[in-house]
Amino acid sequence: MTPIPDRLLDRAVRRAAERCAHPGHLAFTARQLYYETDRTLLPLHRGPHRLRYTTRPLLSAERFAASLARQPQLPVLPDLVAPRPHRPGPEGDLYDYAFPRLLVCQDPAIAAMLLANRLHLEGACPILTPERLPLDARLLAALERAEGAVVHVLHDASPAGLELFRRVREHAGPRLRVRTMGLLPRHAAALHLAALAGQPPCDADDLPPELPAAERNWLARGRVAELAAVRPARLLRTVLRTVRGGGFAPPARPAAPTRARDTGFLTWPTP
Repeated sequence: MTPIPDRLLDRAVRRAAERCAHPGHLAFTARQLYYETDRTLLPLHRGPHRLRYTTRPLLSAERFAASLARQPQLPVLPDLVAPRPHRPGPEGDLYDYAFPRLLVCQDPAIAAMLLANRLHLEGACPILTPERLPLDARLLAALERAEGAVVHVLHDASPAGLELFRRVREHAGPRLRVRTMGLLPRHAAALHLAALAGQPPCDADDLPPELPAAERNWLARGRVAELAAVRPARLLRTVLRTVRGGGFAPPARPAAPTRARDTGFLTWPTP
């Protein structure tokens, strides 16, 4: 494929930034802008909704980074490579309240994006990242005081994401409900997301048996769909509707399923 001239690439990045911010000047990360730029240049995601497939990003990360460096005026949140160590602060009597829901987000940059867009306020939902595991005993007690409290886990469609869900469910114990908000391979296929290839493969038998065989095989081949591949507005809308318990989200289920069909998996809306 003929390389895209820098001038056209820079224009595509600016157009993608406008789309990421729509509606209402949303905050977004550089990684989200990368995926939106890839969709702007090569709109492979526009296939028929009835088809289920993922694409692959065709824009090189190096060229995107160079274009972003040429346009420092773009309002991009920093992508956090590694979370900062958590230092307990003066929470005071915060833990004396009852928390009806909690969100654990695998990607620190996405967690920062959710916070920047005030999702924790609109959804009345504290947002934590994996370095806060195991969950503070006082936080668990606050959740247990709220009838029907749910711990949601937002993660990539990857073995590491599913492992995070398992860890949170283990830390939460049997008295709290824990749900995975996704992503799962089925969500990535329904939304026609760009998926990364070439990740270390794994054994399909080591993945959760609740997943259909096709999804376990997809993950076992070393494919990953990142949360950042979802458009910011859709991600915010999905997370907010889920933590509020409305729309497409089915009722939360116990952390330790007793039936094979009781998987604890949510379904994202299709386009």
